[in-house]
Amino acid sequence: MKFSLSWLTYYLDTQADLDTILKTLNAIGLEVEGVENPAEKLSGFKVAKVLTAAPHPQADKLQVLTVDQGDGNPLQVVCGAPNARAGLVGVFGVEGAVVPANGMVLRKAAIRGVESNGMMCSTRELELGDDHDGIIELPADAPVGAAFADYAKLDDPVIDISVTPNRQDCMGVMGIARDLAAAGLGVFKPVDVPAIAGDYPCPVEIRTDDPAGCPAFYGRVIRGVKNGPSPEWMQARLKAIGQRPISALVDCTNYLMFACGRPAHAYDLAKLSGPVVARRALEGERMTALNGKDYALTPDMTVIADDAGVHDIAGIMGGEHSGCADGTTDVLLEIAYFTPEHIARTGQALQLTSDARTRFERGVDPAFLDDALNLLTDLILQTCGGSASEVVRAGEPPVARRNFSYDPAQTLKIAGVDLAADAQHAILEKLGFEVSADWAIAVPTWRRDIDGAADIVEEVVRIHGLGNVPSTPLPRAPGVAKPTATPDQLTERRARRAAAARGLSEAINWSFISEKEAASVGGGDWTLANPISEDLKVMRPSLLPGLLSAARRNMDRGAASVRLFEIGRRYFRAEDGSSIEKLTLGIVMAGEKSPRGWQTGKARSFDAFDAKAEALALLGAAGAPVANLQMFGEAGGNYHPGQSGTLRLGPKTVLAEYGVLHPALTKAFDLGGTVVVAQLFLDAIPAKRRTGFMRAPYAPPALQAITRDFAFLVPEALEADALVRAVKGADKKSIVDARLFDLFTGAGVEPGMKSLAVEITLQPGEKSFTEEELAGISAAVVKAAEKLGGVLRG
Repeated sequence: MKFSLSWLTYYLDTQADLDTILKTLNAIGLEVEGVENPAEKLSGFKVAKVLTAAPHPQADKLQVLTVDQGDGNPLQVVCGAPNARAGLVGVFGVEGAVVPANGMVLRKAAIRGVESNGMMCSTRELELGDDHDGIIELPADAPVGAAFADYAKLDDPVIDISVTPNRQDCMGVMGIARDLAAAGLGVFKPVDVPAIAGDYPCPVEIRTDDPAGCPAFYGRVIRGVKNGPSPEWMQARLKAIGQRPISALVDCTNYLMFACGRPAHAYDLAKLSGPVVARRALEGERMTALNGKDYALTPDMTVIADDAGVHDIAGIMGGEHSGCADGTTDVLLEIAYFTPEHIARTGQALQLTSDARTRFERGVDPAFLDDALNLLTDLILQTCGGSASEVVRAGEPPVARRNFSYDPAQTLKIAGVDLAADAQHAILEKLGFEVSADWAIAVPTWRRDIDGAADIVEEVVRIHGLGNVPSTPLPRAPGVAKPTATPDQLTERRARRAAAARGLSEAINWSFISEKEAASVGGGDWTLANPISEDLKVMRPSLLPGLLSAARRNMDRGAASVRLFEIGRRYFRAEDGSSIEKLTLGIVMAGEKSPRGWQTGKARSFDAFDAKAEALALLGAAGAPVANLQMFGEAGGNYHPGQSGTLRLGPKTVLAEYGVLHPALTKAFDLGGTVVVAQLFLDAIPAKRRTGFMRAPYAPPALQAITRDFAFLVPEALEADALVRAVKGADKKSIVDARLFDLFTGAGVEPGMKSLAVEITLQPGEKSFTEEELAGISAAVVKAAEKLGGVLRG
């Protein structure tokens, strides 16, 4: 919600400076997101007068001007505006000024051989409008040499606050002023509502046939209006908050919405036919809205229609056909109350947002219909003239006030704030609550969010100042605290700490990715109907797209080596249509693993074995039985053929996949060189069995272990992991470890075969191995290899 400081002080009589206002807004829960002063970007622009204008000697469409900027030293300026002429008073940008529209810094320059100092400016260049046909023309009596921002009264800071969904009353400047006054920052000045009885009966029948979606529909006609530009003061306030002035009639409705938080609509009476009715849409009805888009309506949506058809998606957006134009002379004003939940469902179904929807779905003040209609009528009569009819009131708004009994001691009990009863009474009354002597409280109609004593405590504490709430530790229960983390949380915690300890940097990405990114990893099961943006539309089926995008951003900024990890969830659809979330740890490594060294003079890139090493280490840290893992080749289409693998418990339970990223994906994410990735499926790690509270005592072996080496010729297609596992299982009692230490192909090895060398570690028990025992173990190892097609090399 944006508003200018001058607009705020129209409803708030205060002497507070800007910094105090900003601090108070934050203190009472209206978080300030930004402040912008239009005068700051116009600091280098002055009111100036053109003294002479002559044709440019080298260009037909340019003129050479002599410009008086008020310092007694006229400057020569080259200008191409068709309205530039002697005697014109306009806006001049001095040397060094920055043009707001394009960021260009004005310098002394030669244009077609003629020196030019500064620039005469158009409204578009100063971001004050869309006009770019000529330079700004100011009144002849404008003070030459004065700062343009001061002359145009643009020194008016614009404040942008974040309004939480429960604070619908602060979706208008008047509600914000009321809160600040309650916080002691001045006196609230509510708007004066004129009583406009009407000069004649309303000539249009108005009714509501949908009391569930539109409980109340008020309207009146104004005849004889003259539409045109709205007053400068109104345009200035709307422009300050980013609203483009359209016409007096439209601007009046927008002004009411931003000033009082009350959306309204004006129809061109000449474009209506028959009664104007709030009703449900008919099957197959369509409407072209003011944004130029066509919408298919359904019978659960409330619309405003006449005999000719639908003119308005109720509470969200008006129709293109019946909108007010320059030639409009008679208008029908609409002030209605729409059920918030109904507006929210319609807006979500149509994926249509608007300022009106934002307010109606939060809940506008149901008691503000008559006053709002009179305020809007008064604005139009003052701006456009005309004669107003009597008001037609169809339906009844839900104006019943809620009442609660309240004990001032609850602020201390619930919030820990000891505030005197009279101070609480004053705060509540300033906020619009009615407080009786026995503390029976009537909630104002504009506070839909107040639903009990706890909410009243929140209001008191909020205005008293959230920073004034003391920090009070919770009472500690006696004894040893019970663990609160779940096994999954402990697994995630161990994995995160281990990844960081291994030099990986944690990335935190959205759980949503674009459709293009999802398609690159096989597509996602869940597509959002109402996404934040088109780039965040699909619930991610993989962590890789987010990590690869993060890697690209880092490398674009000059990072020579990128090592990232992320712990998050992937999202899938079950056969019964329910959602499945899988906890996953993703890794991406790109660039240089190590810089150029003196040995080779070359940098070393990451490879598939680096990804495998990280996967094994982090699986071990997460509690997976690493010693029992089996390695299977080819992790899928996201990986480079022949340079990937999976780690499994048995053939079906996949705990991790790793390898070199497929070149197509590397190109899709605009990454250069070799990129290696891994995904660890933490949800697939089997839970540990509880065997008791005591660990077995550590008993180191009494005798030293010994090693033996074996080299086997095996089929080229045989995976090394299969041979190592077979060798290790040849004598489970004596062989405690086995590892591959050499791979050889070439001279001496026949085609289709390869040589694999394995080192086994033997651990004797109570006595050393005899020669016969060692020979038996060796024979068992050779026999295990032979079952896989291996032959002991001579």
